[in-house]
Amino acid sequence: MWKWMTNWRVVAREPAIAHPVVREWRSSAVSGEYSSLHKYLENRFADVTVLTFGQIEDLLGFTLPQLARTYQAWWTLGDANGEASRHSDAWTLAGRTATPNLQAKTVTFERTSTARPGLQ
Repeated sequence: MWKWMTNWRVVAREPAIAHPVVREWRSSAVSGEYSSLHKYLENRFADVTVLTFGQIEDLLGFTLPQLARTYQAWWTLGDANGEASRHSDAWTLAGRTATPNLQAKTVTFERTSTARPGLQ
């Protein structure tokens, strides 16, 4: 009995087994100047999010490039090598597509059918 009474303290002092933190690959893939847009879109519950150019610039902390304001394909095309560009990673890795309305100066970010909150 004495052995049991002295051993329980040793067991109680042992640290609990820490569970590893599981990070999604998408969150760490976006870095740099467009990461704040990615974080914003990834944390929106709504399937459709409409942002003005001004709101996007407020999130980013800088002015969008002129091509973003005048060239619709800037929102949908990757670079010449067929890889997604750094700016488009912000919404594609958040599971969204971007559809700009250049006249209204807005962008509609719509969740893709395969990306649902909590199911990634």
